[in-house]
Formats: sequence, structure tokens, C-alpha cells
Amino acid sequence: MKTIASITGVTTYVPDYILTNEELENTVETTNEWIMSRCGVSERRILKDKDKASAYMAAEAAKKLLIKKNISPLDIELIIVATITPDYQYPATANIVSEMIGAKNAWGFDIQAACSSLLSALQTASKFIESGTHKKILVIGSDKMSSVVDYTCRKTSILFGDGAGAILLEPSKDETGIIDAKLYADGSGLKQLYQPGGGSMMPPTLESVENKQHYIQMDGKSVFKFAVVKMADVAEEMMQRNNLTADDIAFLTPHQANKRIIEATANRMGVTMDKVMMNIHKYGNTNSATIPLCLAEWEHKLKKGDNVILTTFGAGFTWGAMYVKWSY
Repeated sequence: MKTIASITGVTTYVPDYILTNEELENTVETTNEWIMSRCGVSERRILKDKDKASAYMAAEAAKKLLIKKNISPLDIELIIVATITPDYQYPATANIVSEMIGAKNAWGFDIQAACSSLLSALQTASKFIESGTHKKILVIGSDKMSSVVDYTCRKTSILFGDGAGAILLEPSKDETGIIDAKLYADGSGLKQLYQPGGGSMMPPTLESVENKQHYIQMDGKSVFKFAVVKMADVAEEMMQRNNLTADDIAFLTPHQANKRIIEATANRMGVTMDKVMMNIHKYGNTNSATIPLCLAEWEHKLKKGDNVILTTFGAGFTWGAMYVKWSY
């Protein structure tokens, strides 16, 4: 029988500081009503400590998971960190996390696929489990989005927050686990949502910093139109590939990009909103952390054998869906 990768635990970390819409009203030309109607975010968490970044949040989530599962960090064989805000260009954030949590026997690397990073990391990790080479893998989504947001920009400052989520993957003991996944990419969307500065195309200079080239740049209307179609398409495709109807789905776990995108995706799938995990109002778009933040919050409602569809959309463009049969 084919080995299946199973999600056996999930934990999260979010910073204490809460950035409210009322506070944003004092820094950009906006209102609470406008923000809620556009994206559905009322507050977001911000990591204020300048000495801490994505690795710190990832490590805090991972430590909680190890305690929760009563696992020694020495038992972890691989750490994959999904992030677009690594602490450094190199070394990998995963290496820093392994040191922070004492995972001395683990190797690791980062995956960057914008808001689809977490799903890409889960799919990659599942193949190591399926191959039989690994038995305990940490997949961590962690992003300090506040480090790349211009808080004088109304379009982006309202959307993003900081946070992390850790997921443990182990070989399934039955037929539950990650059943199927489909991921896509379309590079034509490059300049619709990207960070111009910081890479080899535009290394940091005084001019690039002054021109705010190291912050997120977004064409909101174009991104919205593309995301609504692609997230819904791939979620529907995942259902069709596995002969699932809306009635078969226990929960839809969408990337928390925008309330309207989430609602459109659910509508396309025929899934009622009571089956949709949505906490964007509390955390905003935390990029790689949104899906684990949802899974952790709904964990007490999930039952063994539940059919869960994860779906995401990110810059680039990247998008995808995953069918998980819940394992506990």
C-alpha cells in the first residue's frame, strides 16, 4: 500500500500587538467601513520587536507543536519553512529555526511561492514522506509582512499582518492524509503583485530605498480578478479529480487574501459559508501562515476522516489546491 503523508498536528504563533482599522485611519486616508467592505480585515498582528523576525515566529510555533505532540526536537528529520520574508537572503530561515528549537538532526530549506508557499511546502514535504525517506517533517509558514508593507499606502497597509503556523507531517497509519494536490504558476503576473527591490534585479541602493522599491507593489483590481477565477477553478478541479461534491466537503480552508475572494471561491464550489474557515478579520493576510492559522483555530471542529480542501493564490501568479482527509 502506498505511504501517505498525514497531518498529525498544527500550532500557531501571532505577535501580541494588534493594529486596528481605527489606528490605520490615523496614518492613511481610509475608514473602517471602507476597509471592511474592500477586504474584510478589522485587525492584524504586528511583530514590533526589531530584533525578531520570521524565524522567531516560526520557532515559537514549532516549539508549541513539539510540546503538544510530546516529540523531541532531535526526532525531526526535515524542516521546510514557507516564507517570502526570510530573516536573511541566506542562510535559509529553516536553518535558523532548527538551531532555535534544537533540531540538531534535521536538515532544511525555504520555499518561496508567494502566498502559495505553504501549499508548495506541504506538497514537497509529502513526497519525502511518500518516498519512505522521512518520518517526521515540520512544515512552517511564517511571514513578517509588516517588514515589506508601506504604511502610507492605503492599498497594502490594510491587508497584511504577521504570524506563523507549524504543521507536523508523518506517515499515515490508515488511508487518511494528503490525498491529492495540484499547483500552478503563471509568470505573466509578475508586475501585478511584487516587491521590485532587494533581489539581484534591483539590489538595495539609496535611490531604491527612497523610492520605496522594497515594499509590496500591487495592482489590486488585476490581482482580484485573477485570484477569484483561479482559486475557484483549482478548488473545483480538486473536487472533480476526487469525485467530491459540496456535500462531501467538511471544510474549505482558503488562503486568507480577501474576504470577497474567499466568498467567491466558496460560491463556485457550492460550499456554504458555515463550512469555510475564515479568520481574515482577526489576522489579515499573513501570507504563508494563513492556512495553518485557520487549521489550528478549527482543529477542535475537525474529525478524523473529514474531507478538507486547501486552496491558495499568490503573486507571480501562483495558485493551487490540496485535498486532505483529516487524520485525527
